[in-house]
Amino acid sequence: MLRFRQMRTLQKFASAPANVHNHFNHEPHLVERQTYGQRRSARLQVAGARQLTRREPGARCIV
Repeated sequence: MLRFRQMRTLQKFASAPANVHNHFNHEPHLVERQTYGQRRSARLQVAGARQLTRREPGARCIV
């Protein structure tokens, strides 16, 4: 990880990806709450199954 001289600089650097994600992730506002929850649950189940079946050293599961 990079070293930052000031904590403020680190906070700005770390918050940039979150701002981009929040800007483009409007799915919760476009679908009903129940539908969004069902889709999210399905994605989490798939991600959990991937983690259980893939146990390679150093392997990462990105959802």
